[in-house]
Amino acid sequence: MGSKVPFVKFSNGIEFPALGLGTWKSKPGEVTQAVKYALDAGYRHIDCAHVYQNEKEVGEGIATKIKEGVVKREDIYITSKLWNTFHRKDLVVPALKQTLSDLELEYLDLYLIHWPMGYKEGGDLFPKDENDKILYSTTDYIDTWKELEKCVKDGLIKSIGLSNFNSQQIEKILSIAEIKPVVIQVECHPYLNQRKLQEFCNSKGIILTAYSPLGSPDRPWAKPEDPQLLDDPNLKNVAEKYSKTPAQVLIKYQVQRGNIVIPKSVTKSRIESNINIFDFELSEEDIKYIDSFDCNGRVLHLDWVKDHKDYPFSNEF
Repeated sequence: MGSKVPFVKFSNGIEFPALGLGTWKSKPGEVTQAVKYALDAGYRHIDCAHVYQNEKEVGEGIATKIKEGVVKREDIYITSKLWNTFHRKDLVVPALKQTLSDLELEYLDLYLIHWPMGYKEGGDLFPKDENDKILYSTTDYIDTWKELEKCVKDGLIKSIGLSNFNSQQIEKILSIAEIKPVVIQVECHPYLNQRKLQEFCNSKGIILTAYSPLGSPDRPWAKPEDPQLLDDPNLKNVAEKYSKTPAQVLIKYQVQRGNIVIPKSVTKSRIESNINIFDFELSEEDIKYIDSFDCNGRVLHLDWVKDHKDYPFSNEF
């Protein structure tokens, strides 16, 4: 089955699918099948990260579908992210090569610095002291970026970008970048619509990728009293108007704003439903109405590392 997903164009001229499958929190035992479902359904963009600890299984799903002739390597777009414990210059290439090996790929289409914050190198993904406090690295993400640029020149990555950086940190990268970031991946949904950050990035030729576009209802730290975006009665009213599900409206909302969107699911019916959004258009009034739900409702705030020198969320945007 071919793909009906539109493409966005990066500042480097490369086109990239506006909708992808997210794999954060997808269990290794389920994610291989989820990737197969997605590629069969017409997804051509898979979003991964080393820290999700499921890249080997994602790679198995991709390899199977290439072998079956469902997709060719050049027709799919794979994103991964450099984890915080590999920011030091000498660790960047080995970390990237580990991801390539796990995914059974020779190159990545897009590689992001996962967070601006470096963690202590050489051990656990979440290195901690005896008081359960995360241990930090003294690295500067500027040096990390320079290494990513070399990886582009060496043909290991087609495009590079950032994740969870604020506007000031993006500016810092832009001030030294020989190869500019094409993407900033951040939490984005109507309760945290990132309008200011999006406008800033648009002015710099950077495309925003929305993660947790459905409000991340399965996040491990959710409390029973937390508002659930998918249950929002105002959103449900919009969905009813278009005879679509709330999830489909949330995904379409991002695509119509010019963002890339990466909803996560391992369920076949939901994976198929999430891509079935190209037979309707939200009106401008409804997009503005959905925008009005914004309440700075961030669900991934990482309060436990807010004393890090590069913690991104103390800035306004």
